[in-house]
Amino acid sequence: MNETAAGGEPITEEGIEALREEIEALEGPARTKMAARIKVAREEGDLKENAEYHIAKEDQAHLETKIKRLRERLRTAVVVEIDEKADTFAFGRTAEVLDEAKEEVNSWTLVGSTEADLGEGRLSAESPIGRALLNARVGKPIEIETPRGSRTFVVKKLIS
Repeated sequence: MNETAAGGEPITEEGIEALREEIEALEGPARTKMAARIKVAREEGDLKENAEYHIAKEDQAHLETKIKRLRERLRTAVVVEIDEKADTFAFGRTAEVLDEAKEEVNSWTLVGSTEADLGEGRLSAESPIGRALLNARVGKPIEIETPRGSRTFVVKKLIS
């Protein structure tokens, strides 16, 4: 799954909500905490030699850069509609997937690259495995070439 023609990243509805919540937390409590930290450091005396003040100002710049990047992602993100009636493992859907080599079944949701977290069961639709499994049918073996050799995956069941 590539970026859309408009240049935005594909994202799920849950992903867009998480992005909004992160921005809200950074613009609210994180900014307030940073301002308090700078105020305390400023009160410690001469700003030219005040390492705490300079570190706090640098951290503030990083915070503002992060907020700016997240706002840009939010502005360009394209929420992909999930077709829960489809009979394939599509973007935003969750499925049980068998890794035949490991004889292990994983529950994965196909998501945009910025939402991906394999530990949480969110597989990037742009990863090699995600691209191969995108729109795979239940029961059909999908062979994927990896740096460690060929691996076979089978979508066992669509969950949502």
